[in-house]
Amino acid sequence: MKLHWSTRSPYVRKVMISAIETGLDGSIEPTLSIVSQTAVNPDVLRDNPLGKIPALVADDGRCLYDSLVICEYLDHHSRKARLIPQDFPERLEAMRWHALGNGLTDILILWNNERRRGPALQSEPHLAAFRAKSEAALDALEAGVDVLAQRSFDIGHIGVGVALGHADFRFGDLAWRATRPRLSRWADEIGERESFRRTVQFDPQ
Repeated sequence: MKLHWSTRSPYVRKVMISAIETGLDGSIEPTLSIVSQTAVNPDVLRDNPLGKIPALVADDGRCLYDSLVICEYLDHHSRKARLIPQDFPERLEAMRWHALGNGLTDILILWNNERRRGPALQSEPHLAAFRAKSEAALDALEAGVDVLAQRSFDIGHIGVGVALGHADFRFGDLAWRATRPRLSRWADEIGERESFRRTVQFDPQ
């Protein structure tokens, strides 16, 4: 399987964590693929008409896109424990946690994109809204992280852990840990998991 991949993408990281957890990482050939909002990568576009990463070209030639779809594909073929519960109430709860984490990641990316625009082009209402939504999501996670910690590891833990990792990666000035001690401890603990240690985001030199 070929994976359009980058060391900077939290969505790619989510897929790679899932691949490691399911024992399928050795079956994936990572292909460095640079994409941006303002440029088209023809190699990615050839496989994914949305021009986004991650995109996984399966052994049967189909291309799967959207990180959650890829994670579900890997989970279906898992050689280890399942990441997406089969029991509906458990699946719903796992997906609910994943949605909160993934939604926070979405907001952080939009916020960072806005911050990178020149000062004359930045929208203060957008910046304020992104901050307020990020803070609200982090507060919700702080309030509920003890419940998450008691659950068996699943896609929800991955979604939340990746979001917090991205907050550390791109938003050192956010200081989200200062007022959320339980969430900070949980992030450190899950960060010690092998799949998280092997997939830490970084900017290539």
